Amino acid sequence: MKHRTSAVLSILTLFLSVIACMGQTPPSAEPTPVGPASVTPAVARTQPNPPPSGDVINPEDLAYLGAFRLPGGEDPPRTFAYGGNAMTFNPDGDPAGAADGYPGSLFVMGHDRIAYGAVPDGNQLAEVDIPVPVVSRNIEDLNTAEFIQDFADVTKGYFTDLEEIPKVGLQYLNHPETGPRIHIAWGQHLQPPDVPSHGWFNSTLSNPDFQGTWFIGNQNLYSVNGYMFEIPVEWAEAYAGGRPLATGRMRDGGQGGMGPALFAYRPWLADGSPSPAGTRLEETTLLLYENADSTEEIVRSLNGYQHPDEWGGGAWLTNSSGKQAVLFAGTKSNGTKYWYGYANPQGPQYVCVDAAITDFPTCRNADGNLCPQEDFAGCCNAEEGTCISNRGWWTTRFDAEFILYDPADLAKVATGQLEPWQPQPYAVIDIDEYLYLAPPEWDLVEVGQGDQRRARIGDVSFDRTSGLLYVLELYGDGAKPIVHVWRLKAD
Repeated sequence: MKHRTSAVLSILTLFLSVIACMGQTPPSAEPTPVGPASVTPAVARTQPNPPPSGDVINPEDLAYLGAFRLPGGEDPPRTFAYGGNAMTFNPDGDPAGAADGYPGSLFVMGHDRIAYGAVPDGNQLAEVDIPVPVVSRNIEDLNTAEFIQDFADVTKGYFTDLEEIPKVGLQYLNHPETGPRIHIAWGQHLQPPDVPSHGWFNSTLSNPDFQGTWFIGNQNLYSVNGYMFEIPVEWAEAYAGGRPLATGRMRDGGQGGMGPALFAYRPWLADGSPSPAGTRLEETTLLLYENADSTEEIVRSLNGYQHPDEWGGGAWLTNSSGKQAVLFAGTKSNGTKYWYGYANPQGPQYVCVDAAITDFPTCRNADGNLCPQEDFAGCCNAEEGTCISNRGWWTTRFDAEFILYDPADLAKVATGQLEPWQPQPYAVIDIDEYLYLAPPEWDLVEVGQGDQRRARIGDVSFDRTSGLLYVLELYGDGAKPIVHVWRLKAD
């Protein structure tokens, strides 16, 4: 941050709160070259699953266009530094932007709240325009967005019991029954029970008129409040009871499910007014894997699931020829081993469990079997200050990935033809080659480095009309996120 004292206070407070519980999952390694400009195809790994049952979007349908920077300073809370928790596209914003091929605007959430009073007014929201993205390994070459609406504390007075590493999702929706609203999901890293998780507010940030808060049925709160996106109207009417909003969460540790969760919901009444605060909204389950609190085994999970996985954003992709895909973006653990504890100072290939934790399996091989007994000895002592990282879920390797689901499989879940844990991605796209992966040096204790760089990807959002996918890279521009852009081919 610009003022070092403020930065150190914020960061140290965050680190202490994380060490007190479980580690947060952040970014990744050293920059690698980006390919040629707007025709760069996505790099794909096809999953060993049955072929998709619908007319789906393929990895080669996504072309990388480049990236741009976010504006403003670095003084909390009115800064994008240590932000990027949530983002949503506004098709009604910045109409003049259509001239350069990038119409609309983005609402992006700034510096997170920090518990215990360090940054109590964090997670403020700002609206920015969308400049032309640029392909370059030099961040200084990138264009910078401009503010349309400056930061505002749109959730002031709400979610005040959920400030310890907040998890937030946003979705702008201008529905005929409600007018333009920004829908929000809010949780925290260690989720308390019986705290409502959803609301909405006006897109005029100076007058948010917040409404809510609501529950998503009786669902586990670890499963519902990390990301949001719009469901196409025709699909929602056919399979989800007309519920046009998708919400879900997948954080490390698997307490909300061993893979991304997804539910469809609608928070307004027949006349377009908001449901009363405290309402348990009806939902349609679209995706839900086994919960790690229910079993210690890796079963009924995402293929290749590992406990350090985090999926930070999602989008329902469609193109003009009728192809679709449900995309999740996040930081995937692909290590030969993964464990709960610390990074090992001898190198990423070595385990370093927290030897004091014995109430659940703290180290597994990639196949889900337990590590050899010698791996459970630990390698450092946090109380003595010999650990080189914060405590959390670590792995020998993280990757930034998109995973693509066939909406036809989610329709089968909604109609009872499949169990909610049965759908699997039909393709995986590794996007590390496009990322900068260069966090501030003082953040490496939390986010890691090299192959062990965590929290690579934040939220994503999709411009359905123009076929543009916006993806936040956390800590891409110092402590600020960078916005990467892909274009979905029309056919």
